[in-house]
Amino acid sequence: MPLDGLDERIVHALAADARRSYADIGAEVGLSAPAVKRRVDRLLAAGAITGFTVRVDPAALGWQTEALVELYCRHNTSPADIRRGLARYPEVVSASTVTGEADAVVQVFAADVRHFEGVLERIASEAFVIRTKSVLVLSPLVRRHAPAAAADPPPGPA
Repeated sequence: MPLDGLDERIVHALAADARRSYADIGAEVGLSAPAVKRRVDRLLAAGAITGFTVRVDPAALGWQTEALVELYCRHNTSPADIRRGLARYPEVVSASTVTGEADAVVQVFAADVRHFEGVLERIASEAFVIRTKSVLVLSPLVRRHAPAAAADPPPGPA
């Protein structure tokens, strides 16, 4: 569902702080609170907004180590196979198939380097994995939970 300019501004306001009131968002975007609620309800029904959640600092939960792991998989491994294999690991917070040499990139949080090493060994032993390549994150520089609002809208179909 393509978003119009008002919908996009509402989504960005909610992505920044999902606890904001509809009245507060309405004041920012020039709508009444009921109009904002109607738009949010429509976006939820259409699947453009998939839910509301809380973002927690992983360190507050004891997850001090972050790593990115490239997976190199057997030739006939499907994305569904990778998803099923990685879903068992609570340390895996995201995984995506990618272009390039690797088949997938996995974001892992662990309590410490020893914990990460154990997780990496278990992931590497999955039947579909040929090899892994990992890097530890030193300092996260930019983290967004939704794309930033574009200064200019993306070009439409020609």
